[in-house]
Amino acid sequence: MAESDGPEDLKPQTDEAHSAFTPPFGVEQPPLPEDDHPTSEFAVPEGLRTEQQAEPEGSAFDLPGGTPAGDRQSPHAYTPARGIPVVRLSKEAPWQDRMRTLLRMPSGERPVPERVQRHDDQGPAVPRVLDLTLRIGELLLAGGEGAEDVEAAMFAVSRAYGLDRCEPTVTFTLLSISHQPSLVDDPVTASRTVRRRGTDYTRLSAVFTLIDDITTEDTDVTLEEAYRRLAEIRRNRHPYPGWALTASSGLLAGAASVLVGGGVVVFAAAALGAMFGDRLAWLCAGRGLPEFYQFVVAAMPPAAMGVALTLLGPHVSWEGRPSAVITGGLFALLPGRALVAGVQDGLTGYYITAAARLLEVMYFFIAIVVGVLLVLYLGVQLHAQLTPEAALHSDVRPVAQTLAAVTLSFAFAILLQQDRSTVLMVSLNGGVAWIVYAAMHDVGGISPVASTAVAAGLVGLFGQLFSRYQFASALPYITAAIGPLLPGSATYFGLLGFAQNEPASGLTSLSRAVALALAIAVGVNLGGEIARLFLTVPGAGRASSRRAAKRTRGF
Repeated sequence: MAESDGPEDLKPQTDEAHSAFTPPFGVEQPPLPEDDHPTSEFAVPEGLRTEQQAEPEGSAFDLPGGTPAGDRQSPHAYTPARGIPVVRLSKEAPWQDRMRTLLRMPSGERPVPERVQRHDDQGPAVPRVLDLTLRIGELLLAGGEGAEDVEAAMFAVSRAYGLDRCEPTVTFTLLSISHQPSLVDDPVTASRTVRRRGTDYTRLSAVFTLIDDITTEDTDVTLEEAYRRLAEIRRNRHPYPGWALTASSGLLAGAASVLVGGGVVVFAAAALGAMFGDRLAWLCAGRGLPEFYQFVVAAMPPAAMGVALTLLGPHVSWEGRPSAVITGGLFALLPGRALVAGVQDGLTGYYITAAARLLEVMYFFIAIVVGVLLVLYLGVQLHAQLTPEAALHSDVRPVAQTLAAVTLSFAFAILLQQDRSTVLMVSLNGGVAWIVYAAMHDVGGISPVASTAVAAGLVGLFGQLFSRYQFASALPYITAAIGPLLPGSATYFGLLGFAQNEPASGLTSLSRAVALALAIAVGVNLGGEIARLFLTVPGAGRASSRRAAKRTRGF
């Protein structure tokens, strides 16, 4: 069929394609009448006023009534009676307090982190930041820091490098941290195992200095610089040589023997026994023996020295107290540091870590019991006159005992590898603790448990005061200062009761030793909490408040 360009091609091909009332194509269409306008059933009837159009959405910062925030003065901010409280974190406060406050808040209520270290326009390198955070936490946990402080340190480092929504987790041997970039992205989790533990408070102080520099806006610390400084901290040698540590162990035992009534001969005997035990423990450590057997071996020479002096007493005219030799050796072995850390973790809600630490303390204590009991059984078989009634009934010697307490704390600080700038302060703190204990127990007649708790509370209070002014860890100012308060004599009497087949008296003395140890730990923790509540940093006004954990059980 040939194509046509005429108007016929535009006409409909059939009659069914148009209505009979429709004008033909090409004719002008007449206007429709008004009644024929189609209407919707949802149309508003005529005569009724329609609703006003919704106003455009305004800003969250506009004032009520639609007035922009910049048009007139804003009212004072307020906290609703039922709502999210306003969080005020003073930047002058120590980073420990600020991070503890944030950790105790639900993740949805935490303020957006202010990125302190800005070195990459593309954002932080998440794997490297998490690895650096875990390495720092590993050094802190291996050095004896509490689980709460380790979590606060890890949280501070991750926030300083711009990682929001981070959740660190600390147990006794495992560290982990999880970061979720957004609500729709998968979380990134990294972990690290703590296999080796050591006592080096100089390294601990250096790690705290690094964390303080990372969390401070005035200090520029890149990731490479932080890794370099962390590697230097790991490679640094201990500040004191091995012979100094051995001599400090003997000085500690000798000072402890004077503290419980010994004289010059007892001081020398206790020092020699402790140094010999320390060398034997080093020998066992070099052979790869576990710490349990190291404590067993280290506890035997001081006990043997006391038994030997008891056997030589009838043949040598001297007025020494052989039991003070054994007590002094126990002072050098009792794990006061681990006990305080374990109780502190339990009081702050880290029950798994607390249980592990206290189990470690129990193993060390059992090792000391085994070592001393082996020697005491041998002494009983040799008819040594080990009578607790004539053991430590010494006269009060305020000056000599105070000097002995200061010396004991000084030697303890050397054994803990503390920085030289903190040795003097912790030694004086130990002397003050002994003065308070002696004043309450010897002069006031107060029970030894209550006196120990009050003295330990002052140690924790002063330790927190020193650490807050130095922006450092509190352990170097606390651990060595509790040395004069350790229950060495009660432990010895308990072991002697079992060696002489008197379990009732032995259990009584050991129960008293446990009560004194718990009084030390609780007192130190309470003193630290009081310091955080009422003490402020110079220039910071009122320190940031620390929200307590909500009760999840009980009434």
